[in-house]
Order: sequence, then C-alpha cells, then structure tokens
Amino acid sequence: MNTKEIRDLAPAEIETKLRATRDELLQLRLKKHTGQVEKSHVLHVLRKDIARLETILRQKSVKV
Repeated sequence: MNTKEIRDLAPAEIETKLRATRDELLQLRLKKHTGQVEKSHVLHVLRKDIARLETILRQKSVKV
C-alpha cells in the first residue's frame, strides 16, 4: 500500500487497516517460527506498511 492510497483513507479506515496489517504480521511471525514461511521478505514489507499507517494517522490527528 503506498502513501497516496493511505492519505485518501479516513482515520477510522486507517486504524482498521493498521489492525489488519498487525494481525497479518503476527500470523507470519508465528509461521516463521515453525518454518512455514516461503517469502520472508513479506515481514519487512508489512513492518514498513505499519510504519506508514501509523505515521499518516499521527499526522492526521495532529492536524485536527
């Protein structure tokens, strides 16, 4: 998910997306520990997405 798409979302939608991304990251971490992850780079991508979501959510909350 790129920055422009995130900025177009409402704060409530960003929080929902953030929660879903965190859940997905948790599931991948559990799979990694059991050796079931084929694409380990996805963990890095999800962490970056979470950081983007949190940053833009914080920027929107400060503006208001």
